[in-house]
Amino acid sequence: MADADLDVLAAFVVVAEERSFTRAARRLAVSPSALSHAIRRLEERLGVRLLARTTRSVAPTRAGSELLSRLQPAFQEVQDALDRLTGFRDRPAGHVRLAVSPMAATLVLGPRLGRFAEDYPDITVDVSTRADRVDLVAGGFDAGIQLGEYVERDMVAVRVSADQRAAIVAAPRYFETHPKPLSPRDLPHHRCINFRRGQSGLYRWEFEKNGHALSVAVSGSVVVDSADLLIRAALDGAGLAFGFDVHVAPLVASGALVRVLEDWCPPFAGYFLYYPSRRQQPAALSAFIAAMRLDAGSTTTRRSRTPSRRR
Repeated sequence: MADADLDVLAAFVVVAEERSFTRAARRLAVSPSALSHAIRRLEERLGVRLLARTTRSVAPTRAGSELLSRLQPAFQEVQDALDRLTGFRDRPAGHVRLAVSPMAATLVLGPRLGRFAEDYPDITVDVSTRADRVDLVAGGFDAGIQLGEYVERDMVAVRVSADQRAAIVAAPRYFETHPKPLSPRDLPHHRCINFRRGQSGLYRWEFEKNGHALSVAVSGSVVVDSADLLIRAALDGAGLAFGFDVHVAPLVASGALVRVLEDWCPPFAGYFLYYPSRRQQPAALSAFIAAMRLDAGSTTTRRSRTPSRRR
């Protein structure tokens, strides 16, 4: 059935309920004459009279009453469905599906997830940790959390962490039998804990000093794809680990880990929550973005990527 037919049927329901073309026209914001002509054309197409008209009143005929009894519940179901959609837009309830890098899950999402669940008990947050880059739309995800340099330029991005800084660390017992590296070029002579980035393979450790960038492919007997497991292996003396300052700082302060090559680890852009569009955003996603935003002054922008391979 054409949209025009549905519009006329909806108009018929209003006229039958109001029993007046004038009152129905006021509800529908049309003229009484236009409404009368539309109903008459409907009756001609159907070949049956739906409304009995006098100069003083309008009432459904027997056929009109039968049609009205079928249309009213049908249109009410449609209205209920539309009201539910409005709830998705206006009420912080629903489902948010996220693709999050393993390190972002540990450093950014983990510390805030419990508070969000407490503040928004009607929102389900479904988290999938992905080391690879993810096509949000194709994968059915609402948003992702990743380092800014990995966010595609057509995404809307919201900063959710401060700038980050790499930290090369190992347990004190590791340095009892290995000299501390003085330069990234010393790393091939060390046992290092490798980090796997999904299908992208092993991460090449990246460094920069005085404008000179350097990346090193390290080797060792342990390969992980979990930030927590990476630090656990370092604490157990498995070798040098490439972590983030915010993650290892308490362990360095306590002496459980020792930091090296600090002068080769300048700050770089941190993590961003990203999503495809601002238009018609579900209330659940809006609430999640607001809760994750770094601060009120954080930028929301379309990303332009810079080349790098950090985690």
